[in-house]
Amino acid sequence: FTLFSPLLLYLFRSLLFFFSSVSIPYLVMEERNRRMWTQYALSLLLAGCFVSQLCASDVKFYESFDETFDGRWIVSEKEEFNGVWKHAKSEGHDDHGLLVSEKAKKYAIVKEFDNVVSLNDGTMVLQYEVRLQEGLECGGAYLKYLRPQEAGWIPKEFSNESPYTIMFGPDRCGATDKIHFILKHKNPKSGEYIEHHLKFPPSVPSDKLTHVYTAVLKPNNELLILVDGEQKKKADLLSDYDIEPPLIPAETIPDPDDKKPADWDEREKIPDPDAKKPDDWDEDAPMEIEDEDAEKPEGWLDDEPEEIDDPEASKPEDWVDDEDGEWEAPKIDNPKCEVVPGCGEWTRPMKRNPAYNGKWHAPLIENPNYKGVWKPRDIPNPNYFKLDRPNFEPIAAIGIEIWTMQDGILFDNIMITSDEKVAESYRMTAWKPKFDIEKEKQKAEEAASTGGLKGFQKMVLDLLYKVADIPFLGEHKSKVLDLLEKAEKQPNLTVGAVISIIIIIFTVFLKLIFGGTQQQPAKATGKAKRSDGA
Repeated sequence: FTLFSPLLLYLFRSLLFFFSSVSIPYLVMEERNRRMWTQYALSLLLAGCFVSQLCASDVKFYESFDETFDGRWIVSEKEEFNGVWKHAKSEGHDDHGLLVSEKAKKYAIVKEFDNVVSLNDGTMVLQYEVRLQEGLECGGAYLKYLRPQEAGWIPKEFSNESPYTIMFGPDRCGATDKIHFILKHKNPKSGEYIEHHLKFPPSVPSDKLTHVYTAVLKPNNELLILVDGEQKKKADLLSDYDIEPPLIPAETIPDPDDKKPADWDEREKIPDPDAKKPDDWDEDAPMEIEDEDAEKPEGWLDDEPEEIDDPEASKPEDWVDDEDGEWEAPKIDNPKCEVVPGCGEWTRPMKRNPAYNGKWHAPLIENPNYKGVWKPRDIPNPNYFKLDRPNFEPIAAIGIEIWTMQDGILFDNIMITSDEKVAESYRMTAWKPKFDIEKEKQKAEEAASTGGLKGFQKMVLDLLYKVADIPFLGEHKSKVLDLLEKAEKQPNLTVGAVISIIIIIFTVFLKLIFGGTQQQPAKATGKAKRSDGA
């Protein structure tokens, strides 16, 4: 209710003013004016109904950062978290957010809820916006949904050790490029809290635009990950295919006290104990011997070295023999050796020794005592439990605890709600207008920086569309058209597509010249149709 109370008060006052000011004149005013005032009143009533619906939709938490975070969010006082948070505008907008202002720093900040939030009551939606204004090469931009302080933490000492229930959001560094979803779930048998990770998570958008990340937890154990309202991942929280390690432990485990018997033979094959080394087997014979049939090439210069002193080199003027040692001219290849088979002492080349056998080993045979690879026996898992639905720990705060090499990370519009429609309405009203403005600006900048290239690209594609109409392409025409459409939709593929098309045309041309089976052209090829309808 506190989110919308100013607007409700405004609507109430407007309706009060309307009825008090027009109740008597309404009876005598003209028909046209009566219709106008009636429409005005209905508009106010509809707006009031819409806001009332939002208020009744159970928004558990919402932070717009329209006001400064000072006094409301608590910055960790731990020494390692020395990054400075700022209340700043998103670039190109009047909208404020929570800004990571310095590079290569650790950051930690937390906001406690007025009331503890349960995640076990039906559908729950976790949603927030983040804009990577300077990109993200190495760092995180995720949120932690923290357990109550009774779990053993205090806001001013918030750190990576603080107990959380869910960690959600983008992270990129090196080979890591994913939108985390990590659930810390308590094993009711052992009492241990275990991190369960979403397998095969979606990747992080690579641009510098504002994106909205949404995680939807449903009562049927379904997890949805949305980026900008588009579903990127659907998972079952109780499936070992989607979650690692699985929430439900294995029913049996290897017995930790089981030991391999001393006489257990794991060798599948063994040396044949009855095999004997042949009498003519020479283990001492070398692998290579001199080629006795080789003869020194005619013209070989035995007395000429392969390298000689450089006759053009001279001792530097500042060279001091007592300090620098005796000066020696640098070596160069002997020019006399360039026109003859070789120089220096000639030696016969080596060749493989036909008598070489190497060290003798007995051949391997099946092991009559082989018992297979030993493994401990399975016993019932003392920590096994059945589960129909995850038992989410309650959350009492939201924390941002990251280490990033980039600045300019801006968090905004953090929400927890039990209504997917409310989350969608916030995406459309709070996020979508900003994203559209940024997207248009990005397109304009790309067009300005590559305008000449796009013009040349269009000319090349137009020419290739005409080439695609040539009948001799036959069955290859569809391949050419597919490549052209990909090049139009993804300009960065243009060069590769053009090269592929040229190879196709060249191959068909060679078949026509040198023969080979050629498919007849389709009877009704028509004109090559462009993806833009041209």
